[in-house]
Amino acid sequence: PRRSRRRKSVAIAYESEQGDGAEQGTSEPQRPRWEPRDWRQQLERIREMRRSRDAPVDEMGVEKCYDSSAPPQVMRYQVLLSLMLSSQTKDQVTSAAMLRLRQRGLTVDSILQMDDATLGQIIYPVGFWRNKVKYIKQTTAILKEKYGGDIPRTVEELVQLPGVGPKMAHLAMNIAWDSVSGIAVDTHVHRITNRLKWVKKETRYPEETRVALEDWLPRDLWREINWLLVGFGQTTCLPVNPRCNECLNQDICPAAKRR
Repeated sequence: PRRSRRRKSVAIAYESEQGDGAEQGTSEPQRPRWEPRDWRQQLERIREMRRSRDAPVDEMGVEKCYDSSAPPQVMRYQVLLSLMLSSQTKDQVTSAAMLRLRQRGLTVDSILQMDDATLGQIIYPVGFWRNKVKYIKQTTAILKEKYGGDIPRTVEELVQLPGVGPKMAHLAMNIAWDSVSGIAVDTHVHRITNRLKWVKKETRYPEETRVALEDWLPRDLWREINWLLVGFGQTTCLPVNPRCNECLNQDICPAAKRR
């Protein structure tokens, strides 16, 4: 709460300065918003490296897991379910689990009629599959009872569902509702933006990173940044032993291991 209040007061002060300057012409010079050094060049080079779309997220990410020919309400449910399965799970494993579920007819009613043991066998070996069986059943029941089998239309309601975090909620808004509500920050986005110093000071958690990025990154880039950086993190900017010698940003990346 303290962080959000601080951000609001900064925005208000910023707007006030603009107004005073326009009317009186005597206000102090407007302080430019903070933004990272070289970020536009870094972003353009990452786009170039991602042009081939050869990362696991491009073939098996959440946007590839749902049945695009299903009725919109079913499609949105499948998007949410794939996001729940994807937490701490490789895209290949999530994609395979979603395919097995879809082969049985993946709808709110089919999941509610399925016993826990069967659901567990189908989604295994996704990470924390036992917890996910419980969360999927609880969330699906809520969707049936409260939302008529559809998924909520707001981030605030989505994060109230068992097993749904902020990253999933923002991605669900983007993919299922075609609405940009915020930046979806997973471990890849968190790691890479800290390495590039796209945050004013180092952040410890993805949600901190999201707030820091949304404070300066132009809103028209929010939709693409997750897809762009996830794929970059899967192929080049790896968690351990990043392939800096293959990266186009090696000369302007603060974390580059130069050889």
